[in-house]
Amino acid sequence: MDTVFLIVSKAVWLLVRPETLMILLFAVPLVCLWCGRTKAAIQTLSLALGLTVVIGIFPLGNLILNPLERAYPANPPIKDPAGILVLGGAESVAPAHANSMAQVNDAGDRLIVAMHLARRFPGVVVLYTGGKVALTPVEEGSFEVGPAILRQLGLPEGRLIVEGRSRTTAENAALSRGMAPEGHGPWILVTSASHMSRALGSFCAAGWGNLLPYPTDYRGGAIWGKIGWNLAGNLGDLNIAVKEWIGLLAYWITGRTVAFFPTDCT
Repeated sequence: MDTVFLIVSKAVWLLVRPETLMILLFAVPLVCLWCGRTKAAIQTLSLALGLTVVIGIFPLGNLILNPLERAYPANPPIKDPAGILVLGGAESVAPAHANSMAQVNDAGDRLIVAMHLARRFPGVVVLYTGGKVALTPVEEGSFEVGPAILRQLGLPEGRLIVEGRSRTTAENAALSRGMAPEGHGPWILVTSASHMSRALGSFCAAGWGNLLPYPTDYRGGAIWGKIGWNLAGNLGDLNIAVKEWIGLLAYWITGRTVAFFPTDCT
């Protein structure tokens, strides 16, 4: 069932992502011209151009990201944690000429924070969960860019637990549940701030308890201070924001999260 959900979610997202809708909006005037409807072509082309200019100037993604990123406090107080849970997605596959060098992407803060917490609490383990996104589950250990980065940053092998088969947030939660050592303190859940609501709800639904959200990788923020021409950056943030809201809604509808905005696992 998770494979079907993965395929459907990827297909739907391909169609509804803002950059796809922008391309389709520019395609409509072309169709209108082919059909000889010049007036309709001018109107839709004006709309497409106007929308592109608005997105390029105004950080609309911030308006959508801010509610997600402010749902949980930043840098929360921590006392006697049982372990550190870090979600995959921060790693990037290097090109062949880079000789398989481990790289991070824009979500690399997840790994930085995980190492910061590992040094702050030297007695706890780090459970890394996340594998390669594929239509069929991959073998354990076949995709370990994220864990390789943690090792390179100095995390001892004895403190690292790797769950490398999961392809979605729901699978992150389910497949890592049985790998977590028992402990009395909270598990620190580390992921991007905009992704935290979906992650926390998924882990709670999978049977985790006593989780402490530790959001990182903040992308939103002030609106007026970021006004200016930045089409690529603004469109990228808008894509992320829309994806997280759609993902949160899809998880809520399909029962993969305990609540739309969960507060804890109790």
